[in-house]
Amino acid sequence: MLMTGKEYLQSIRDGRVIYVGKERVKDQTTHPAFADAARTYAALFDMKSDPAVRELMTFEEGGERYSMYYLQPRSQEDLRRRNRAHRKIADFCFGLMGRTPDAFAGNLTGLSLKPEVFDSEPGGSRNNLLAIYQHVRRNDLFATYAIVPPQGARNKDYYLAKGLPQPALRVTAEDDRGVTLNGMKMLASGAVYAHEVLVGNVMPLAPDQLKESVTCVIPLNLPGLTLWSREPFNRPGMNPFDRPLTTRFDESDCMLVFKDAKVPWEKVIVHDNPALSRNIYIQTAAHVISNHQSNVRFGSKLRFMLGVASLITRFTGARDIPAVRETLGRLAAMEAGYNAMIDGQIEAYQPFDNGFVIFNRRYLYAAIHWAMENHSQLIDIMRELMGGGQFQFPASIDVVEDPELRDLFETFWTAGEFAAADRMKLFKLAWDLIGSDHASRATSYEKFFVGPAFAVRNYNFINAPWDELHDVNAGHDRRQTPRANDTMSRLADQRRSLLLLHFFVNDATGGSRERLRQRNCDRAGSGGRRVILAAAPFDRLRDQQDQPL
Repeated sequence: MLMTGKEYLQSIRDGRVIYVGKERVKDQTTHPAFADAARTYAALFDMKSDPAVRELMTFEEGGERYSMYYLQPRSQEDLRRRNRAHRKIADFCFGLMGRTPDAFAGNLTGLSLKPEVFDSEPGGSRNNLLAIYQHVRRNDLFATYAIVPPQGARNKDYYLAKGLPQPALRVTAEDDRGVTLNGMKMLASGAVYAHEVLVGNVMPLAPDQLKESVTCVIPLNLPGLTLWSREPFNRPGMNPFDRPLTTRFDESDCMLVFKDAKVPWEKVIVHDNPALSRNIYIQTAAHVISNHQSNVRFGSKLRFMLGVASLITRFTGARDIPAVRETLGRLAAMEAGYNAMIDGQIEAYQPFDNGFVIFNRRYLYAAIHWAMENHSQLIDIMRELMGGGQFQFPASIDVVEDPELRDLFETFWTAGEFAAADRMKLFKLAWDLIGSDHASRATSYEKFFVGPAFAVRNYNFINAPWDELHDVNAGHDRRQTPRANDTMSRLADQRRSLLLLHFFVNDATGGSRERLRQRNCDRAGSGGRRVILAAAPFDRLRDQQDQPL
């Protein structure tokens, strides 16, 4: 049954233990650090109840209505339906919340597409996995995950040699009812607001790390589990005008600390199998389905950044400066190219096991790599467009509450058609996007949430069609080449290759084909070459730019 926003807020008042420093949070839905984001999550639940978007956000199966992000895709159209729902959620949050309810839902749905992986080795439980999937989607739950051991706690031998307790999460006891967990997991983004959390291992474990290899899905109010929040960015008294993004989209990150927490067997899906505890993400569709959502989210963020960048140049009056237009054009090309990679994941979809289909793996990992490589550059470009604009405004918009200060503010900070308050509002928004604490955390998130750079590049290596690429190269010597004694033909081919290079370099910087044609004719130095250049098929060269020269 679908949950409303009001029901969602009530459901997470479940007695879970949350600490902000030494403070025990009694109710995260009213606490000043968490209440605003809780309302954002509630709005996402209400969205599904809106008749105008019901078919977009939900699907019907067996007479029941479920959130679209739990749909198991059996066709290209199913992939499109999932994509549209992800985009609706991402656009609502401007792509600024990585742990919306559809994020882990993709992971769990991907696991359910190939449950036999859990029976492929000892220690896995197919039945538990499928029961958990049905439980989460039937109750419209919001789940998140914590699948990385804490930094500094990954060398088990060090702690054993020193006689110190191991910080990494592990099973310390088990009986007929289940397992007992002790230790820590990082980093459960959104755990303050979620109902349940998958605790597992996305990093490889050594064969002797049997007790660390547990994977389970548990409620966040489990006795013995405490959530230790990082410093909240939405601080008491913070004005939404000054921090419009921080106050709405600080999803929080928590360390999960287990102290004699007892987990029933029916919540355990991997036990005592280090290899399987990681393979479940790669051998099923979990990694693909969940990361398509992250691609869509980043695409929404990229569109938002492009829009803010363009508005900044309008408000500063710099939009028509050639260098600024070039920069905006570059950003526009980056946004279009990235979102084309997302569309390509659907158009070039791939068959999967059990009659299911998945997004194109290669294009998905290419998009992840692109975002990881370019996000910091995008932030720098926006900084350049802003210049020192953010720092020219008063400390707070409360200056308008004083009549004398208001008159001065409106007189001197108004620029052309743009009122002082509107200019300040835009620059506050832009700074919260690229320069605030919230923005700094987002930069780290975009760089590391999938894993380190070498791991992302390895995914791209694994999914590259090397055999096809080698076949293309092997056929190179079979292609027709100019006859050695045909001087004119050889010169023409060489010159056309050179022209092609000049053409695309010049075209990227605004040069015209006619100017390029004339310049190369002038440089040809002979009547014969002028004839060749004049006959150069520029239009066909553009059409054939992807073919080998």
